[in-house]
Amino acid sequence: MTALPDLASRPLRADARRNLDTLIAAADAEFAEHGATASLEDIARRAGVGIGTLYRHFPTRDDLIAKVLDESTKTIVARGRALLDEPGPGKQLTRWITELVGYVTTYRGLTAALAAGYVASTDTQLCSGCTAIADAGAALLARAQAAGEIRSDADVREVILSAHSAAWIAEQTKDPGAVDRLLGILFDGLRAGPKSRAARPNKRKRR
Repeated sequence: MTALPDLASRPLRADARRNLDTLIAAADAEFAEHGATASLEDIARRAGVGIGTLYRHFPTRDDLIAKVLDESTKTIVARGRALLDEPGPGKQLTRWITELVGYVTTYRGLTAALAAGYVASTDTQLCSGCTAIADAGAALLARAQAAGEIRSDADVREVILSAHSAAWIAEQTKDPGAVDRLLGILFDGLRAGPKSRAARPNKRKRR
């Protein structure tokens, strides 16, 4: 596995800090203009540094995306924790999922990059963010299930990936109303009914 640079534990020289800040700003601008698949070479060029400097700070594209999204990731995780104290467990879960869709559509193509973190774990900072987000969602989901408001066989990663799918379909079809319609279908399917309140055998294969 790739060892990631620990930028937080050791102070950077002033010029290295400037390079890092400039890279993050350039990446944000390029991702906003060209989507999450923007050229890393163009990001380095925009920042006025060599591609080697970019890779020293961010060994993979996911590492760079994660750093650019760092504050947004912290916000959506903190939001999930805060909603645990609000009444209506099922309502708070659906509210958080709706806000999560806004997070995953920050840049065009981001849904696909983030979704991969929930399917297969890789040694990148982005997947660390995915884990924190999944943990926040799991707490909301468990609370709603315990209250009998959400079906007992719902799995947090499948719920999150379904929300990603809604965002991806809306992006691909360029239909701004698709997200609300598809999330409505998802939420209807998640609500516990007379048959879904009882525990069902879980036939998913454990990985």
